[in-house]
Amino acid sequence: MREGFIEVPGGKVRHRTVGENAPGIPLLALHGGPGLPHDYLQPLEALADERPVVFYDQLGCGASDWPEDLSLYSLPRFVDELRRVRQELGLKRLHLLGQSWGALLAVEYCLEEHPAGLASLVLSGPCLDSRRFAEDQRAHLLHMPSAVRQAIARAEAAGDFEAAEYQEAIMAFYAKHVCLLDPWPDCLNRAIEKMNMAVYGHMWGPSEFTCTGTLKQYGRVDELGQLRAPVLITCGRHDEATPATCAEYQARIPGAELRVFENASHSHHLEQTADYLAEVRGFLRRAEAAQPHGQPGQ
Repeated sequence: MREGFIEVPGGKVRHRTVGENAPGIPLLALHGGPGLPHDYLQPLEALADERPVVFYDQLGCGASDWPEDLSLYSLPRFVDELRRVRQELGLKRLHLLGQSWGALLAVEYCLEEHPAGLASLVLSGPCLDSRRFAEDQRAHLLHMPSAVRQAIARAEAAGDFEAAEYQEAIMAFYAKHVCLLDPWPDCLNRAIEKMNMAVYGHMWGPSEFTCTGTLKQYGRVDELGQLRAPVLITCGRHDEATPATCAEYQARIPGAELRVFENASHSHHLEQTADYLAEVRGFLRRAEAAQPHGQPGQ
């Protein structure tokens, strides 16, 4: 296993590669949040029997530096950070996998950088339009118990997002749409313990269904057709990134594949691990088989 730190604007980020000497094209994983470290993506390590699997904690979370200057936590800087990580690690050809906010970052990187050498793109539980994502959470809320809905309404009206009843309401929502497992896996709990809520609040907001941060107006769905690498979209039946929304994303990307996992939510890679890994493994193999060796990709 290879690990260390990379200098990026604002500080250093921690990276870790599992299966460094595996023969396949590396897979670079982008975690969600913003502000949630990569620990909860631990199941992806199983893919290191075929290829290097590369993780890094974005600036402001996990084992990376946590600068207090919130202006550093912007989408353009995170795109630049991704470019620098890839360059420093020598990932001339790679598969890119983004989960939740990580999917947004992956798409932004592709649309802004038009990167060469991209063998494929996996978007798991993607948030590609902030307004639509928040609307989908509001639709989910309609099916929550009235006590949950009322606690959330009171907190939003008062602007008090630290109230105990609001936090309890959030957890009830998360138990339905973020992770169905009870108890939550250790890797997810570890990530949450190391999450930087200041970054999350600055970029997104106080909760998944209340977007007030810098990403509030984000949306590049109309440009998804510009993606040229093979694309796999995954979601759970009860995902925050709903199957209907993911199907709309798929329809805009020529040749994109969509896999919906039953009895699963936003953390479908944890809830249906074997099926998820098989799906991703098969997709990566198909993407490589469709490209002559050395073809630069997107």
